[in-house]
Amino acid sequence: MSYDHYIVICKPLHYATLLGSRACAQMAAAAWGSGFLRAVLHTANTFSLPLCQGYTLDQFFCEIPKILKLSCSESFLRVVGLIIVSVCLSFGCFVFIVVSYVEIFRALLRIPSEHGRHKAFSTCLPHLAFISLFISRGVFAYLKPPSLFSPSLDLMIAVLYLGLPPAANPLIYSMRNQELKDAVRKLIGYMLLHH
Repeated sequence: MSYDHYIVICKPLHYATLLGSRACAQMAAAAWGSGFLRAVLHTANTFSLPLCQGYTLDQFFCEIPKILKLSCSESFLRVVGLIIVSVCLSFGCFVFIVVSYVEIFRALLRIPSEHGRHKAFSTCLPHLAFISLFISRGVFAYLKPPSLFSPSLDLMIAVLYLGLPPAANPLIYSMRNQELKDAVRKLIGYMLLHH
C-alpha cells in the first residue's frame, strides 16, 4: 500500500509501468513468502517442543510465547531465534514503509496548492493510521515488561490484537467520506454536550 501511494504521488506518469501486474505479483509473492516462512518456522519450532506442563493455554488461540511456557526444555535459544527472524522480517517491512512515506511527504510538501496537498494527505493518512495501530498493538503485546504480566491483561491484548484491525479498518478507510466525518463530529459533539 505504501509503495502504491509512493508511485501515485511521486511518479504518477510512470504508474502503469512501475506498478503493473508483474510488480504486483512480485510484491504479493514477497508478502506471502515471508509470512509462510515465518509460519513454517514457528510451526516447526512448536511441534519440536516437549510439553510437560499440560496442554492447556490461557488464551483462545495458540500464541507462541504461551506455548513456550508449557515446554519443559530450555527454550531460550528458540525464543531468541524466533525473535530474530520475526524482527528481521518486520523491520524490513517497517523500513520499506518509512522510506516510502518519507519520499511521499517530501513530494507532498512540494505541491503548490493547498487543496492538492490536502487531497494527497487524506489518501495516505488512513493507511498510516492503520499501520500505527497495528505496530503499537504488536509492540505492546510482545514487548511489554514481565512486571505487567496478568492473564486477564494478556487475554484483553490478544482480543484487541486480533479484533481491532478488522473492526477499525472500515472506519479508518472511510474517514475520507465527508458524510461519515460529519456524522462522527455530530456524535462526538452530542456525547460531549450530554456528559
